[in-house]
Amino acid sequence: MQRWRGYDATPDGWGSSVVTIGVFDGVHRGHQATIGHTVARARELGVRSVVVTFDPHPAEVVRPGSHPAVLTELTRKADLIEALGVDVLCVVPFTPEFSRLPADAFVHDILVEHLHATLVVVGQNFRFGHRAAGDVALLEELGRTFGFAVEDAPLVAEDDTVFSSTYIRARVDAGEVAAAAAVLGRPHRLEGVVVLGDQRGRELGFPTANLLCHPHAAVPADGVYAGWFLRKEGRERLPAAISVGTNPTFSGRERRVEAHVLDFSGDLYGERVALDFTEHVRGQVRFDGVEPLIAQMNVDVARIRRMLGIL
Repeated sequence: MQRWRGYDATPDGWGSSVVTIGVFDGVHRGHQATIGHTVARARELGVRSVVVTFDPHPAEVVRPGSHPAVLTELTRKADLIEALGVDVLCVVPFTPEFSRLPADAFVHDILVEHLHATLVVVGQNFRFGHRAAGDVALLEELGRTFGFAVEDAPLVAEDDTVFSSTYIRARVDAGEVAAAAAVLGRPHRLEGVVVLGDQRGRELGFPTANLLCHPHAAVPADGVYAGWFLRKEGRERLPAAISVGTNPTFSGRERRVEAHVLDFSGDLYGERVALDFTEHVRGQVRFDGVEPLIAQMNVDVARIRRMLGIL
């Protein structure tokens, strides 16, 4: 898959393409259906498939301070999109200037002049242009003018729940990581660098790797989780007991994400790693001393072993 930064990166002699546009945070099962449909239609038409997305999230530019929790960082998003068979990922820098681009100019500049769209695949709620003035009806009208067709993206729902990034964020925020995984089509993942913590876990017999995450990362609710610790860009997958919270037993205030990697000993400091959250084990609890905490941690680890099938 080619990865372009900005639509100006379109090479000379670029032919026609089938294009879909969106933030695609999470690349969840609904996004997968939309992108998969785009890829299939491009192959049918004998042209290339293009996914257009934005960085940073448009909300942060249009309404500073309102950045939603990020389900997938840009590199991870690109990898997930590539796995769907897309030919090109075009990441458009979402700047204040770009946000003021009128809807008709948005279509002309991106879809017509640069990407030579013959077909555009979008969801029913798709909005574009300055102040989100453009909708699907306008896109279809402009398509008739410029010579491209518009198709609705397939809607994906289950048990009356329409799959969306907003829904997944709500599940993650509530600690319902299994429900989030059902819509994502895989476990929710946090990525970051292992940094020095208080080293209290080592003293308790449960050393942990403290993760420094993206400031807008979608961090699950405080509590203990079963999951997997991924090293070496995912080539090494280790079982882990994951803790999110402030360590109230020790009067902690800073919210942290830390993982006790089961049956592992070694130095992880400075490594960029990932955590896949599979199951919620329990909420955060303040214990009356170290001994009750250690006893509970032993119970947690035993339960996590069963959850992960590593007895």
